[in-house]
Amino acid sequence: MHQRYSPQPELDIVPIEKIVLPLNSRDELPPILSGLQWIWTHPTLKAEVFALLEAKILAGKKATGRTGMDLWQILVLGTVRLGLHTDYDRLEHLANYDRLLRQMLGVSAEPWGSDPRVFAHQTLRDNVALLDEALLREINARVAASGRAVFKKKDTAPAEPLEIKADTYVLETDVHFPTDLNLLWDAGRKCVDLIAKYRDQLGYALPGWRKAKDWRRRLKTLERIASKAAHGGGPGKEARLRQAVREYLSAGYDLAAKVHASLLGLCDQPVELPHWEALAYFHAMLVKHLDLVDRRLLQDEKIPAAEKIFSLFEPHTEWIQKGKQRPNVELGHRLLIATDQHELIQDYAVLEGGAEVDQSVPLADRLLQRYGAGSVASLSFDKGFTRALDRELLSLYVPTVVMPKRGRKTDADTERESGKKFAELRRQHSAVESDINSLEHHGLSRCLDVGLAGYQRYAGYGVLAYNLHVIGRELLARERARREAVGAAA
Repeated sequence: MHQRYSPQPELDIVPIEKIVLPLNSRDELPPILSGLQWIWTHPTLKAEVFALLEAKILAGKKATGRTGMDLWQILVLGTVRLGLHTDYDRLEHLANYDRLLRQMLGVSAEPWGSDPRVFAHQTLRDNVALLDEALLREINARVAASGRAVFKKKDTAPAEPLEIKADTYVLETDVHFPTDLNLLWDAGRKCVDLIAKYRDQLGYALPGWRKAKDWRRRLKTLERIASKAAHGGGPGKEARLRQAVREYLSAGYDLAAKVHASLLGLCDQPVELPHWEALAYFHAMLVKHLDLVDRRLLQDEKIPAAEKIFSLFEPHTEWIQKGKQRPNVELGHRLLIATDQHELIQDYAVLEGGAEVDQSVPLADRLLQRYGAGSVASLSFDKGFTRALDRELLSLYVPTVVMPKRGRKTDADTERESGKKFAELRRQHSAVESDINSLEHHGLSRCLDVGLAGYQRYAGYGVLAYNLHVIGRELLARERARREAVGAAA
């Protein structure tokens, strides 16, 4: 059973609204905790966030059983993980031994008469994963909307119209660089490892695998020889490569046949499907890449892009070439980021196979639906988003649309892009690049979670951590300035 937060905290626990945060620390943690404290003390945002968390996590569950991790603790730990660009090992250490973070979690380091609350590694993993991409998108929208008030010069002043700068970058998946040869090795080694696991740990009767380690060693040796021949040079390279690939494929076909026989044997075991469906998947990948290696390296066939898989472990991974010299190829998905004049991310989207040119109108539609007509003063894009029809459509709803034309410009294009406002916003557009760089430092350079759902959740947590860092940094700077002014007056 999860609850919002502990209704009866220990006597020695500092209330979250009274936690004193360091003002001069250069570490990443205090601004993030300041942003989280801002959520806790906000008159309406706190209730909205908890309502969203309850609707997702507690829906259809009875309010009985053991007390689980508080909803507030889940939000704090998931945000801190991405904000510090760390893994669960360090998050476990911080959650159990960092006094400031434990205060924000609402637990005591040394409660009276009992042992301190300890967060186990697997508990952290299971609970942080309870928030999905849709929920984090809702929370991010509310945090970004409420965060605009933090940057107002006067509390009574109306919110400024948004000046949006949009761009994309590649959030990479945690995969190695793929080749047909090493993907074939990945499939083969996983088949052998899974069969060894079923045989040794689960006790299934799988005869004929006494030399499983030798199969693994043999396949790896042949993969190395074939890869060296493919990437090397010298006289007779073509003949050496073909011979190495034939030997590699021969071992692969033998292994595929042996694994297939074991799969048939597993079907007769009194076990549930999840115990061996992983083996079925990697066996299918082994057969697939045996065929691909044969067709590409022995038959000199060009493999269609639709048949290629760039990771067996993250099959949703895309091969992305953005025309850059370094890196010329990135593996992951494009992440669309739209920041405002205060560096807050007002909108984001994971583009699964989508192109930049198709994103300008949906982005504007989401912003206008959220904030209303007249709320967006300008939209700035780079040339990758340019489409004349989209620019004309956006101009009906947004006063200034910065969308430079690709290629040769007409006189009308030159006149439009020479305008003072256009030129000013065009120069300011580069600020989104620094925002993206900062976002990458908040965990969104390479996704460490598994699967497409994990990838989307990781992006949502990263955007939330970034926005709370921006808000917290501003709040700490204002408090520091206030104290300095008081000290000077005294």
